[in-house]
Amino acid sequence: MSERLPILYNKKPCYDIVFTKTFDELISELQALGNLESRRVCIITDTKVDELYGNEVLRVLQGNCLKAVKYAFPNGEERKNLDTVKEIYTFLIQEGLDRKDLLLALGGGVVGDTTGYVAATYLRGIDFVQVPTTLLAQTDSSIGGKTGVDFDGYKNMVGAFKMPKLVYMNLSVLQTLDDRQFFSGFAEVMKHGLIRDALFYQWLIENMYEICDRELDVLQEMLIRSCTVKKLVVEKDPTEQGERALLNFGHTIGHAIEKYKNFQLCHGECIALGAVAAAYISWKREMLSMEEYYEIRDMYVPFNLPISIEDIDPKEILRLTKSDKKMESGQIKFVLLKKIGKAVLDKSVTDEEILDAIGEIHFSEEDAHA
Repeated sequence: MSERLPILYNKKPCYDIVFTKTFDELISELQALGNLESRRVCIITDTKVDELYGNEVLRVLQGNCLKAVKYAFPNGEERKNLDTVKEIYTFLIQEGLDRKDLLLALGGGVVGDTTGYVAATYLRGIDFVQVPTTLLAQTDSSIGGKTGVDFDGYKNMVGAFKMPKLVYMNLSVLQTLDDRQFFSGFAEVMKHGLIRDALFYQWLIENMYEICDRELDVLQEMLIRSCTVKKLVVEKDPTEQGERALLNFGHTIGHAIEKYKNFQLCHGECIALGAVAAAYISWKREMLSMEEYYEIRDMYVPFNLPISIEDIDPKEILRLTKSDKKMESGQIKFVLLKKIGKAVLDKSVTDEEILDAIGEIHFSEEDAHA
């Protein structure tokens, strides 16, 4: 049975998140947006998702809209760039799409972010719908209107705010994710509990086995609760002028590790490491107890997420944190935990504290021989 979570923008209804277990309701949801029979629809996806679901979604659309076409680009974070955006522009022009038509982002965060940026900029704006197919995209990147691409290895450096018209989540697609991608998404789920909802964090601990087994009813409840946290934050601060920055918990050091490793680690794996580091600083500042810090750290382990990393240069990681787009007037806006379920922004975190936290997650040869 489908469920619906409305998202407001400036206190007015903006779009709905639909949680379901098939693609059967996609057409009725698109028709509810208006004039589907007179609109061209372009599915934008990547080659991996295309093999699984591209033709299925295309068949759902055909006969229900003016024209349905599909564009698939090679999968991978390295394709999230302006060259891919240019290729999509070219395809849309060749297919004759105008600003009354519709883009449909079918895929994970790379597809959703890229499609959203294309939607924000093609003909100065065209409607788009998010159909996220990874846990990471369903719990985080498909919601809130942040779009963008990487630039010269700097993550999401080029972007725009563009709200989708709909987020349609078919939870059954999570069954086809490989374990690494599935658990990568859990890092963002965990984040939402830590920054805003202590009861949800506790629920995740209590339902650990069911989540790992991907029981669909449990995943639906998990996603509704996780997305509700993001909903509450982005509705208060849709363009990240203040509170929305709390969603960056774990991302400052996490993004630096991601870039240092040349995107060879999954996004969620890097965010887990960054979250452990941020929780460590919170403990050292006596905001969290030692027991709370170690519980947070160890909670990532059963979800196959790393809590330590080899082969990094802590000073280079520190340097990379300073090139992050979250810098403000030369200061890093760091997200710390005042307590489990309550995050705070802090601009006073020192280089020494960051290096100490990186040292906490850095597994060196000396540690191996200790």
